[in-house]
Amino acid sequence: MTAPRPRLSVVMPVRDEADHLEEAVAAVLAQRYPGELELVLAVAPSTDATDAIAQRLASSDGRITVVDNPTGTTPAALNRAIAAATGEVIARVDAHAELTPGYLERAVAILEETGAANVGGVQRAIGTTPMQRAIAAAMSSRFGTGDARFHYGGEPGPIDSVYLGVFRAETLRELGGFDERLLRNQDYELNVRIRRHGGLVWFDPRLEVLYRPRDSLGALASQYWQYGRWKRATVRKHPGSLRWRQLVPPTTVLANAAALVALPLTPWTLVVPSAYLAAVLGAAAVTGADDPRVAVRLPLVFATMHHSWGVGFLVGPPRGGAG
Repeated sequence: MTAPRPRLSVVMPVRDEADHLEEAVAAVLAQRYPGELELVLAVAPSTDATDAIAQRLASSDGRITVVDNPTGTTPAALNRAIAAATGEVIARVDAHAELTPGYLERAVAILEETGAANVGGVQRAIGTTPMQRAIAAAMSSRFGTGDARFHYGGEPGPIDSVYLGVFRAETLRELGGFDERLLRNQDYELNVRIRRHGGLVWFDPRLEVLYRPRDSLGALASQYWQYGRWKRATVRKHPGSLRWRQLVPPTTVLANAAALVALPLTPWTLVVPSAYLAAVLGAAAVTGADDPRVAVRLPLVFATMHHSWGVGFLVGPPRGGAG
């Protein structure tokens, strides 16, 4: 006789998602999880009909619960949803992401097989427009994101952090949930604490989540600027969590800037930005080999990701931010 599966709570932060909320909710409820399943929506103040849609969905399906997130921040939304959740296992899902079939059942099985505190897999970035496809390609490449396996795949095993995550509820509650001072990078910081408390964070490439990235360079720059500055806050809080890949963007920014400033006095410093440009063009040619419309956009996409993240890291979090 098969043992009953643990009760599973899916938590989803929601803000200004009127165009996508019904689709995101339907994708979660379509998961054929062989056990009790609930979905907790943490709804922030929105400028559209998000709250009304969430309430309507909850009234039509008893598996859905809606909680308020008055601060509007992601970590606060997650903590409020976790506080309302009743499951033994808690899966984080974002409204702009789509779980692949069997994701939840497979994740819970891996959680039990490995004894891990948190499991996750690949963030499979996809796009429709040429620019969005270029951004997706860059986010899925080693040149774009370094050695973070959750961007491009790899062998299953222990890892620093995973995308989204499926957690043991007791672990989240023991550690106090997400750090609400971190407006970004709160997932990585939580995984640092999990590992420091003896918990295992496990990566498995069979766990895929479809992700639709930003579709403009401006939106991408803003996103990576925030990623970089809040990574700096995490490093201040946990200095030992810094990885080599996280030093590459700020080092690139400083090297290129120093070379250009020194250029009038020492023309040979042009070799530094020239070498970076050559690397970008080479990576773009390889990454976008199957689609010329993607290839021609990739140099700007790579440069935007690297320099926005690097400048954000050098500037750090706003005054009063964590760390």
